[in-house]
Order: sequence, then structure tokens, then C-alpha cells
Amino acid sequence: MHLTRASAFQRKLLISYELFLNLTNDFEFAGWGSISHLTLVPEDIHQGDVEMTSFREQQVLGQFTASALAANDILGGVFYTLPSVVALAGVYSPISLFVAALTLFLWRPVMEEMASALPISGAPYTYLLNVSTKSVALFGAALLLLDFSATAVVSAATATSYLAGEVSLPFPVYVGAVLVFVLFTVVSLSGLRESARVATGVLAMHAVVMIMLIVASVIAWGRGGMAQFRSNWSLGHVGLSPAAIARQVFNGVCIGMLGLTGFECAPSYTSKMKKNRYPKVLRNLHLSALVLTSGVMLLVMALLPLDVVESGNNILSLLAQKVAGRWLRIMVVVDAVVVLCAGVLTGILSACELLVKLSCDLILPRVFLATVPATGAPYVAIISFIAFSALVYASTGANLTVISQMFAMVWLAVMALFPVSLLLLRFSRPRLPRASQCSLFVVAGAISVTVTVTAGNVAIDPTIAGWFALYLIILLVLFYMSQNKVTMLRWVYWAYDQLPWLHRQQFTKGWGDSLIRHMRSLRRQEVCLLVKSDEIDNLFNMILYVRRNEETSHLKIVHFHSGDIPSEMEANARSKYIVLHFFLDEAFPEITVDLMFVEGQFDPKNLAALAHHLKIPRSLMFMSSPGQNFRYSVAELGTRIISI
Repeated sequence: MHLTRASAFQRKLLISYELFLNLTNDFEFAGWGSISHLTLVPEDIHQGDVEMTSFREQQVLGQFTASALAANDILGGVFYTLPSVVALAGVYSPISLFVAALTLFLWRPVMEEMASALPISGAPYTYLLNVSTKSVALFGAALLLLDFSATAVVSAATATSYLAGEVSLPFPVYVGAVLVFVLFTVVSLSGLRESARVATGVLAMHAVVMIMLIVASVIAWGRGGMAQFRSNWSLGHVGLSPAAIARQVFNGVCIGMLGLTGFECAPSYTSKMKKNRYPKVLRNLHLSALVLTSGVMLLVMALLPLDVVESGNNILSLLAQKVAGRWLRIMVVVDAVVVLCAGVLTGILSACELLVKLSCDLILPRVFLATVPATGAPYVAIISFIAFSALVYASTGANLTVISQMFAMVWLAVMALFPVSLLLLRFSRPRLPRASQCSLFVVAGAISVTVTVTAGNVAIDPTIAGWFALYLIILLVLFYMSQNKVTMLRWVYWAYDQLPWLHRQQFTKGWGDSLIRHMRSLRRQEVCLLVKSDEIDNLFNMILYVRRNEETSHLKIVHFHSGDIPSEMEANARSKYIVLHFFLDEAFPEITVDLMFVEGQFDPKNLAALAHHLKIPRSLMFMSSPGQNFRYSVAELGTRIISI
């Protein structure tokens, strides 16, 4: 039944919102709401069963296959991290890399607590989306997209550089990097996806090559003794004071963080892991980074002259040549190209997943969901990301050093989002159940390390902060414009309203109606609030969240019941709804609010069935934070947490 009011009040309402003097204001009022009852039909229930079965079938990754997805990035980072660290830390590079890897002991408990509270994919963007506002989450999304872009660019450029160090290429390195981008654009558009099996295969090849290199190096070190290491150590000390040595080690730590990139990828597919595997995945990634980067760097310093190490980019291929000959050097180069190219594909596919998620959350236009009919690949997302990455690479003059240093800053910023998300979680969602809880000293330590190392990177090269800020601001502006499309159109409508002479011109007189149609089209997607009680203050706060974060003109408030609607909600539904509507009409008349009672238990299956019935994706269904006794996880529900 539809609710009405006195026509006098309607006129008063519309007059109070008369923002446009020469054009109509009618489009600001979305209409009256309604109260309805719904019983889910068998077709909806079946669809709910299908979606829940699909969700459970996606949780197939064990600790080793899940580790492989991110380990290719972490262990592949050894190819582009070592030259950068050696250039700053010299003979102290093994110490710097070891200290850098130790810092992950601060992040592991933080990331474990966040994942136990919000076991959802797409982190840290999805973490911020559930513990703060959409604008804050967009800041995290911008950092993530910049991180994925830097991953793809650095991997492509380093792969070409490694190849150029072994064979004479008929074109510059930057042309080779562009060709790698073109190749993997085609691969991505063909519909190929990075699977755990492929990632495990690439990781297995990389592990075999690295083990062969390490074993051969240890044998060569045992035969040659400590002479080369002592020589390098003596040369590295020449003319350096203790303060200068400490500075070199610190600079090496700042750039050495680059060798840990990929650790932030594990939370992005948490929901696809089997139960209780996530902490083991983080442990595997951490220990492998701790051993490989610093261990290999130690072998390099023990077997190669310092001047050779400092002058060469293909450090590992030089080490392979030294300890085993040409055959192992070729294997290392092939391994480097394959692993780094896998990093390019990882960057593209991770970015596409993020762009699709942003489109589903109504931040980016729906065109980003467009796919190639034959393959299902999101071609708009792929091409947009490749174009942005190419712009980043070209704007730095194809300078791999600049991009690598910026990469380290981006990675630090992304890692800072995890402790920040945890602080927001404890403050704004304290009731959300979680299996583990780390000390606030650990959280503060992770933030302190981030700030300190970021400051160190800026001190090494202040221009890096400029590049980082430039790209971040560009992305934030684009995201803001996309999220606030209706707001910007209203400004255009206002400007058109202020120029009455345009209303009389043949060419421009229809612009007002066209703008109204476009604004209504953008706001037609419904969103849903899932409520347990009829407390008006709680409902009002939740609707305020929708008003501030979603561009919609239609909101459904849904209450699940088992045939026994709470007495006050049933008896006073009409009166309380009218009171609530009075506030809504005065505050934001552009939203139509419906109240719906759904018969059934509040569980993931019925929620998926409701989403199918209403044609509202669960990503646009919002609820308050569940308590300790709630049976289901946020990942199963697929909803967004928007209040305490």
C-alpha cells in the first residue's frame, strides 16, 4: 500500500528544495514509498542454493596452491630487487634485505585478524569498504591499482632487460616492454586466467632453478673459501664511518621492501582458500622471502667481485655463469623471463578483478563489465589498465629505476592500509567476530615502519614522492568523478539553469530534459538495507550512509521474519514509517524508501534468493555488524557492513 500526505505538505516540500529558478525541480523528488510482504518462491530458493553451492566450490585452494599465486610475485622480485639494493647498500645488501623481510612479522598478525573478521576477497579495498566510507575505500582502490600497474611495468621492463643482457635485441628495452604489454593484452583478451595450477607450475620451475643456483653457489663457495667475501667486505668499508654504514643499511632496507611485493596479494583471494589455510599461506610467503632474497644476496657477495656486482643488472645470471657455466646462466635467464612475464599477467588480471569490483559497487561505469562474447574477458577493464600502465611507463621516460623506487613507495602505502583498516575495524565494527586479535603495539609498529621507510625512500630521491603523488591524484580524481556522476550533472544542470537564453535556442533548449533523464538513469539502481529491528535512529543512520555513499533514488528496507513479525514493527509499521518518511522527505527527498517484510530465516541462501528476486546484487545489500553468536561469515552473506 502506498503512503500519501496532504497536498499542502507536498507543495511545501518541493518549494523548500527549489534550487533551480528557471527549470523544473520535480526530478529531485523520487516519490512515496510502500510497505509490502514477500514470500520467496521455489525459483528464488533454487537460485539461492545454486549460489551457495558455487560459493563453497570456490573454496578449493590449499596452503601450497594459495601460496603459489602470490609467491611468484615475491620470489620473482629477486630479479629486480637485488640490483636496486646493491646500488644503495653495497656490501651490506644481505643485511638490508634480511631486516626488510623481518618487518613482515609485524604485518602477519594484523592481516590474520583482518581476514578472520572479514574473510572476503578484494582486500584491502573491501576491508575499507566495510569499516569506513566509500571515499576512504576509493583511496585504497587507487593505491591498489597503482600497485598492480607498477607490478606489470616493472615486471615487463625487467624481463626485457634480462633478455637484453644476454642477447643483442634489435630494439631498445622500452620497445621490448611495450611488446610484452601487447602480448599479454592479447593473452588476457583471449580469456585465459591465472589458475592455481599454472601458478604452481611456474613456481615449481622457479624453485628448481633457484635451488640449483643455490646448491651450485654453496659448493663453489666451499671450494673457493672466504677470500672473495673478505675482499668485498674490505672494499665496502673503505672510507665509511659508522654513521655512513648505518645509512647505507637503512637505504638498502627502504629499497629492499621491493623484494616483498606480492605479500599484499594473498588477502585478495582469501575467500577462495580452504578454512584455516590463510595464516599458513602468510607464513609460507614470509619464510620464502626471508630465506631467498637475503640468502641469494649473501652468495652473490661471497662469489662475485664487488665492482662486478655493482655494475651489472643481471646479477643472478652472472652468479650462475660463475658457479656452473653457460648452461645454468641460460636457465636463470629463461626462468627470469617466464616468472617476470607471469608477474605482468598477474598485474593485469588483478587489476581487472579490481576494476570489475569497482563497477559492481557503482563506482566505475557499467561498461567496465563488458566482455568479449567468445572468451568472457572484460576487454574495457583490460584495455583501460594497459593504457594507464603504458602512460605510467612513458611519463617516467621508461626509467626502470624511477618506477622501481616508486613501486616500493606504492607497496608501502598499500601495506599501511592493513593496520589502518584494523584500527578502523576495532573502532567502528567492534562487535564483528574474529578468531585472532593482535596487540595494538604490533599495529603501531607496522604503521611506524611504514612511515619510517617511506620517509627513507623520499630522502633517497625526493622526486619519487612527486611521481607517486601525481599518479595517485590522477586516479583519485577519476574515481571521484565516476562516483559522483549525478552530483556533477546537477552542477551542469544548475549552470544551464543560470543561462535562460540557452533555453530558447533551438539547439540547446532540450538539454535540461536530457540531463534529467541521464540523472534518473544513473540513480535507478536499487539498494537494500537489511535490518533486525525498527529503531528509527539506527535506520536513519543507515539511510544517511546510503545517501552519502550511493547514487540511488530507490532504497528497500528489508526485515526477515519466521511468520512472527515483532509486535511493534507490525502494529506501528505504518506510523513509524510515516515518521521516518517525514525525516527523509525533509533531508533528501530524492530517495524513495520501501519497507519489505520477507518470510524466512536470515541466512546466506535466503539472502541470495532475495537478491535474485529483487534483481539487487548482494554487493548492494547493506547491514549492521553481526555479533559473536552469528552463525555465518560476511563472505557467505556477500553483503556490506555499514554500521556498528
